[in-house]
Amino acid sequence: MGLGGPYDCAVGRLALIVNPYSTGVTRRRVAAVTAVLARRAEVVVHQTERRGHASELAVRAAEHADALVVFSGDGTYNEAINGAAGMVPFGFLPGGGASVFPRALGLPRNPVAAAERVAEAFDAGRTAAIGLGRVNGRLFCFSAGIGVDAEAVRRVDARGRDREGRRAGNVAFVLAIGQILLERRFRIASQLEIEGFGRAAFVIVTNGKPYTYAGPLPVTLSREADFAGGLDFAAPRVVEPASVPALLVRGFRGSLADDERVLVGHDLDAFEVRCDGALPLHVDGEDLGDITEASFGSERGALSVLL
Repeated sequence: MGLGGPYDCAVGRLALIVNPYSTGVTRRRVAAVTAVLARRAEVVVHQTERRGHASELAVRAAEHADALVVFSGDGTYNEAINGAAGMVPFGFLPGGGASVFPRALGLPRNPVAAAERVAEAFDAGRTAAIGLGRVNGRLFCFSAGIGVDAEAVRRVDARGRDREGRRAGNVAFVLAIGQILLERRFRIASQLEIEGFGRAAFVIVTNGKPYTYAGPLPVTLSREADFAGGLDFAAPRVVEPASVPALLVRGFRGSLADDERVLVGHDLDAFEVRCDGALPLHVDGEDLGDITEASFGSERGALSVLL
């Protein structure tokens, strides 16, 4: 991941987009993060109020700010980059249950410590250019999937939110995948075609590594995936009871490419997926509904990140 050159931040204006319903976001933490950023710049705080609001806020804020900082979970990061990627540099503070994206970028898990890093980078005019993924017109930061993982996202969403409006975290996601596999007796036949590669049971697409975290443990899928490169994917041809343990182990180790039962793609600019029937699609843990076709592409160098 190469560093970009300094940009003009003489005015020193930061827009801080906060999702108050993210798991790790509290009033005290918002105040602490704001105080850290305010040492380096003028800060205007915007709070999301509904799904999709972060995209609207990002577009408007980018017209007046020198950079956007997003304090939330992965879903809100996704909304924000779909609003303003390429307009101004972005900073990402971990506020969700997993906050995969800032952790994958190497930022501290503590949002105040992450804010210190982002503020210092802003003050120095230091950015890194990274790629984004795109599927059917929707940008994504780190992951997308068709089939099992997207169905798990949908099931977690169906659980609703707690009294404070917070969504269930990664434990619920892992349990949902386990439930899906158990219901199907650990058998999933091929149900989609990855053009030029072959048929598979489901496909997981990564824009970098890791794909996600199981608590503190990274789930890598592909050792070769890189935010500076194109897209990678892993797609088991079929799922059978005997293959599940090996797939899980290789998924954690990033060695799925070594398994002949798995289709893999690396550093791709584009590829197409066609499903036998309607299957769920997600990006960065956000349910995009059912699809029968998906067009994936890499937007190399599309996002300028404060690191």
